[in-house]
Amino acid sequence: MHFDFFKYQGTGNDFVLINNHRLSFPKENHELIREICDRRFGIGADGLMLLEETPGYDFKMVYYNSDGNESTMCGNGGRCISAFAKHLGLVENSGKFIAVDGEHEFVITNEIVKLKMIDVESKGMHLENEDDVLFTGSPHYVSFRNDIEKINVTEEARKIRYNATYAKEGINVNFVEANEGKIMMRTYERGVEDETLSCGTGTVAVALSFAERNNLEAGTVEILTPGGNLAVSFTKEQSIFTNVWLEGPAKLVFTGSIDV
Repeated sequence: MHFDFFKYQGTGNDFVLINNHRLSFPKENHELIREICDRRFGIGADGLMLLEETPGYDFKMVYYNSDGNESTMCGNGGRCISAFAKHLGLVENSGKFIAVDGEHEFVITNEIVKLKMIDVESKGMHLENEDDVLFTGSPHYVSFRNDIEKINVTEEARKIRYNATYAKEGINVNFVEANEGKIMMRTYERGVEDETLSCGTGTVAVALSFAERNNLEAGTVEILTPGGNLAVSFTKEQSIFTNVWLEGPAKLVFTGSIDV
């Protein structure tokens, strides 16, 4: 079988995208997906996405981590697949799609994509050790630290990701530093099992954790990831963060074809 693919990146979080309108991609073949995402033996990516048709929406997003398994929501992936849909002529500058965690709206201005994320419950997010856990379409652990540039992210994150609480289902781990008005973060992603340059749902988790700790009821939080800048806007109604939007660049890197 022959497939055209499109490589996109959103603040360094990179993906292989395939138009699967004909439902011909063998998505039950997890080994194939792993090979495509492999950076030495394949195209190389943090994940693979299939764009499919579905009633009532501009498209459906199906997302796989680089380990070959279908996963929960990917925020940067959602922004990239929105840009991909515009590239294919399926939408103009806005639309909506369905993903594993529900409906998402998006707005595109040049290479900047704003993606509406799910509502997030703030109750119970604080742990006894003062770290936070919250679900933003994917599960995230947020730990505020000092000098995160010096942290061995993979080593430190695996102590959390593989502990007795999270080992079975897995969790994404974010280390955050808030200093002099700047918020920096580094993320270890489950399914990739390594540090990535950026994580969209992780950025949302960090922004909302910061907002909760600082009693922010509405606004925009800008965050610096190793791959670039992202912004998260929100409002808070009682204990629920609503109208949550993730904003940042989404760019086509290259196109190609693959025979499988």
